[in-house]
Amino acid sequence: MLSTPRARNGMVTSPHHLASQAGLQVLRDGGTAIEAAVATAATLAVVYPHMTGIGGDGFWLVATPGADPVAIDACGATGAAVDPALYRGHGLTAIPQRGPLAANSVAGTVSGWDAALKISAEWQAPLPLSRILRDAIGYAEDGFAVTASQSELTSAKHKELSVVSGFADVFLTDGRAPLEGEIMRLPALGKTLRRLTEDGLDGFYRGALGRAIAAELQRSGSPISADDLAGHHAPVQPPLTAEAMGARLFNMPPPTQGLASLMILALFDRLDVKTPDGFDHIHGLVEATKQAFIVRDREVCDPAYMTSDAAGFLANDVLDALAGKIDQQAALPWPRPPSGGDTVWLGVVDGEGRSVSMIQSIFFEFGSGIVLPETGITWQNRGCSFPLTENGHNRLRPRAKPFHTLNPAMALFADGRSMVYGTMGGEGQPQTQAAIFSRYARFGAKLQEAVTAPRWLLGRTWGEASTTLKLESRIDPETVAALRRAGHDVELMPAFTSTMGHAGAIVRHPSGILEGATDPRSDGAVAAW
Repeated sequence: MLSTPRARNGMVTSPHHLASQAGLQVLRDGGTAIEAAVATAATLAVVYPHMTGIGGDGFWLVATPGADPVAIDACGATGAAVDPALYRGHGLTAIPQRGPLAANSVAGTVSGWDAALKISAEWQAPLPLSRILRDAIGYAEDGFAVTASQSELTSAKHKELSVVSGFADVFLTDGRAPLEGEIMRLPALGKTLRRLTEDGLDGFYRGALGRAIAAELQRSGSPISADDLAGHHAPVQPPLTAEAMGARLFNMPPPTQGLASLMILALFDRLDVKTPDGFDHIHGLVEATKQAFIVRDREVCDPAYMTSDAAGFLANDVLDALAGKIDQQAALPWPRPPSGGDTVWLGVVDGEGRSVSMIQSIFFEFGSGIVLPETGITWQNRGCSFPLTENGHNRLRPRAKPFHTLNPAMALFADGRSMVYGTMGGEGQPQTQAAIFSRYARFGAKLQEAVTAPRWLLGRTWGEASTTLKLESRIDPETVAALRRAGHDVELMPAFTSTMGHAGAIVRHPSGILEGATDPRSDGAVAAW
C-alpha cells in the first residue's frame, strides 16, 4: 500500500486489522508514531490475546529523521525468589512451560509503553492516555470477534491450558475453545486498562495497582512479588548496528537475538549472491543463519552476565572470518537447540517521518496460561526458557533477564529511505527479516512482494518442534531438490503457513511517500491516510 505525502499522513502495519485501525485513528487525531504504536499494541493485547498481552515483555526501536534510533528494553527479570532451588523443592528438573511456576518473570510491556511515551512527549504535547487506550478498552469491554488463529490455538492447547488457574473462565466458552467469529469480552482486562489511564502506566509496577497485581500473582502460586514489580524499569539505550546492502541496519542488543538478525544479513551480503529466491539465495541465508545462531547460542544472555561485547561480533574482521566458513554448495550439519514463542510485531511511521519498530510477546501461546481474575492479565512464561543448571552463561538466577527471540528491526538507506520491519515467529524472526530485507534491498522486490513471497525456516518456531529446513510449498521444485542435494533436511509446509511468522514493513521514501506491507499469513492490515 502507498500513502501520498500530506501535512499529516501516516501508516500502521500490524497482524490484526482492528489494531492497525486503532493506531491509524490516533495518527489522524494528531498523535505521534509512538502514541499510535501504543494504541496498536494495546489493542493487540485485547483482540489477539493468544499472541500478546500486557503480562508480557516488549522491545522498541524509535527513530526521528536525521538521528540514529534508540532502543527501549522492556524485558522483565526473574523474581528475587526464583532460583534452581525453588524448582528442585517442587521435585522438578526443568521449569514447567505452563502454570504458576512458569510465571516467574516480571512483565515489562507496560513499562515500555511508558518509556516510549516519555520520548513522544519530548516531540510534542501528548494526547491523553485515555485517548491512546480508548479502542483497546472499548474492545475489551464491548467485545471483539475471535480470529481463526485464536480459535485454532485454543483448541490445540486446550488440554494443557484448561487446567491452569483462571484460563478457562476467561478464554473458554462453556468449557470449549471459542469458535471463529464468536464475540469475546474481557471486562477485567478492560477495567485494568481503564485504571492505567487514571493512575498512569507506572501504576502497573508501583502503587495500588501494582500491589493488587502482585497479590493476585502470589495467590496463583507465582513467585513474583510486589518488590519484583516495584524494582522494574525499562532502560533506553543505543541499538546494535551493522552495514549491509546499502543500508545501516539497527536491532536490539542482548538479551534479544537482535545480534543474530544483524549478523545474518551482514554475512549474506558478503556472499555476493546475484539472483533472488533460488538455491544461492535460500542456501546462503540458511548457512548465514547457522553461523549467527552458533554465536547467539554461545554468547547471548542477560547483558549483565555476558563476557563478550555483542557489538564486537559485528566487526568487519569477525564477519569476514565467519563468512569464510560458509560453504556455498553444501549444508553445515544441523540442528542446534531450538527456541520458540508467540509474539506480535508492529510498525508505525507518522507524518513527520518519526518511526517505530516494536514487538511484544507473552512467549508461548497464552503464555503461562495464568489469567489473574481481578485484573484480567494473562502472564507470560518467558522465564521457562532458563535451564536448571548450576553452570552456563544463561542459567537461571534471581533477577536475571531471560534470553529473548524478540527483535524489532530498522534500516536507514544511503538514498534517504528509512524502513521498519519485523515479524513474530520465535527462532524464525531473524530468518524472516533476512528474507524480506534481502529481497527488498538487494534484489529490488516491491515491499509487499518481499513479504508475500514464499519463505523458509531453519529449526523451530510457533508451535513447531522439529529442526528441519521448512519450506513453503510455493518454492520452485528444482530449488527444493537442489537444497536436498546440498544436504539440507527439507520439510515441505503449506503454501501460506503461520509457521513462517506474521511479518510486516513500512518504507518511507525521501519524497514522504509511505510504502507498507502486511503478511497474508496473519489477520493484519496496513492502515494509512
